[in-house]
Amino acid sequence: MNFIEEMRAKAKANPRKLVLPEGYEPRTLKAARILADEKLASVVTLLGQKSQIEAEAGKQGVSLAGLVVEEPATSPLKKEYVDDYFDLRKAKGISREEAEKIFMGDTQHWGAMMMRKGRADAMVSGADSETAKVLRAALTIVKTAPGIKTASSCFVMYLPGTKWGVEGHMIFADCAVVPDPTPEQLADIALSSAESCRTFLKADPLVALLSFSTKGSASHALVDKVTAALKLVKERNPGLVVDGEMQADAALIASVAAKKAPGSPVAGKANTLIFPDLQSGNIGYKLVQRFAGAEAYGPFLQGFAKPVSDLSRGCSVDDVVNTSVVTLVQSLGK
Repeated sequence: MNFIEEMRAKAKANPRKLVLPEGYEPRTLKAARILADEKLASVVTLLGQKSQIEAEAGKQGVSLAGLVVEEPATSPLKKEYVDDYFDLRKAKGISREEAEKIFMGDTQHWGAMMMRKGRADAMVSGADSETAKVLRAALTIVKTAPGIKTASSCFVMYLPGTKWGVEGHMIFADCAVVPDPTPEQLADIALSSAESCRTFLKADPLVALLSFSTKGSASHALVDKVTAALKLVKERNPGLVVDGEMQADAALIASVAAKKAPGSPVAGKANTLIFPDLQSGNIGYKLVQRFAGAEAYGPFLQGFAKPVSDLSRGCSVDDVVNTSVVTLVQSLGK
């Protein structure tokens, strides 16, 4: 099975509750039907104005049977949810009226509160929303995982017919969220990516913090940032197999590792690559995808207390289904 097939099998074996804040959106509606029909989720909740969802479902020929349609504006939970949101945000100086206006301003907040309350295990949105909206709701309500302050992202890269990483699968991070991470943020990215490696690749992470230098071969402030991050990762998780700073060839190729980083527990066999900034991460995954013919799955958000995924506004129905499946699998460990 390929990565997505494995994720589908895992989701089906352990069905969880999914909330889709953009319940009126055509691709989301079609994906919800597939997720329910294939029993990939135990509950699929569509958020939005009920009449709009029903009208769009009729237009698209999508049956709503077995799907939960929830309209925040008329829900009996509205007061409870707004009160809870106000409690979360009142330290920022906003009034309850302002809190209600913000909270009810879009369904992302309602979906995030459903997860906080345990009514949903995973949330997928973004087909019709800006990334900032999805992240804002998640960060203010779901919040980050214990010990993690920075939400980030990863890609699962698959190079068919190779032995890179775990049978051709590798974790690349961060390729989509944090533009110029501090050492503390880079440490968070490394720790979250290690967890993603366990979840997605079912393997012990071997984490390489990448740079243009290997073990002091160059001196620069950019190298210092990576070595500082490595120190923090080791302090926060002494049992994690992690090393750096190192160049990509030293992280991946045993013969190069033997020369550039002898004795490293990671060099030459890394399965989780941590890029020093968003530019290098985004460029790196696209080069591997295009030049090496790799399949790139993601980006998948990581570092949240409960899993949230942000879709591209150009996504297909299959993208919504697959992203939902992966996000549901992420919830199994939460």
